[in-house]
Amino acid sequence: MRAAFAVAGLCLGLTLGAALPLGAQQIGVIQSDVLVIDPERMLLESDYGKRLQGEIQAERDRLIAYNEKVAQELEAEEQRLTALRSTTPANEFREMADAFDQRVEELRLESERLSRELERRRELIPIQFMRVVQPVLSELLNEANAMVMIDARTVMLHTSAADVTELAVQRINAAIGAGPLAPEVAPEATPEQPAPDQPAPTND
Repeated sequence: MRAAFAVAGLCLGLTLGAALPLGAQQIGVIQSDVLVIDPERMLLESDYGKRLQGEIQAERDRLIAYNEKVAQELEAEEQRLTALRSTTPANEFREMADAFDQRVEELRLESERLSRELERRRELIPIQFMRVVQPVLSELLNEANAMVMIDARTVMLHTSAADVTELAVQRINAAIGAGPLAPEVAPEATPEQPAPDQPAPTND
């Protein structure tokens, strides 16, 4: 996740030459050339970040439930084949066993594909999050009359006053809330589970 934040361009080297808003001091934005922010904390504590993580957890739970269901079905099918072995001609039983093995392999590959897709979505969450909240951070940068905003995890020592993470979380919650209704990167649907925001079929 840390690497994904780096890809998202967290170290916002934005030179905003706009004049300092008159109300900046009144709303508690420190005046500093450099601001420090903790992106992981923003993701964990903001309403939007919590929603993104909740969606991934829900998808993971659905995938686990699906895999468990498939495993139970395969176990029952294997037991049925075992019971038929003594009463089924060898060539016919071999065809049934081969078909079963092929189905097991196909389901295994599908499960691996869905797991990879879920992991890809999890890795993209920080990038999606930063894209959406960047305007809020840019506004903070402007109000502080700062030249740069850096990741708190890359700074060895800084004053607590320069850390605007808590204020950023408050601003993100106020401006964005739970975030856009549709994710920027739509996940693939798990079997028997439609993708989010997929239009329902009509009778037209």
